Amino acid sequence: MPLRRFLVGHEVVTAFELRWGTLQNGELLRAAEAEAFFAIVSTDQKLRYQQNLSARRLAVLVLMTTDWRLIRQHTDYVGQAVSKLVPGAYIELSFPPPPQASAPKLKSGS
Repeated sequence: MPLRRFLVGHEVVTAFELRWGTLQNGELLRAAEAEAFFAIVSTDQKLRYQQNLSARRLAVLVLMTTDWRLIRQHTDYVGQAVSKLVPGAYIELSFPPPPQASAPKLKSGS
């Protein structure tokens, strides 16, 4: 995952590395919680509609693009968002960030 080197201070592993690549969303969230993961970073924009996230203990950060070229330009923005996550949060992070944003403006939802 190219993003991992920009998330300084966080241990980053992929579902593929854990051999969880075949798990569906609900199974993946349950597995991550069972292993005491703090958060999941995903680009699956349908996740909030496919799963009941209100009772989750881990935070979910959804990047609202899959375009690595765009994400790469805003890795500090993503890092700030990850650092602000709290257990149970669901955050959608849009790109590009607002021009004068000193900190991410996060869209929170249930």
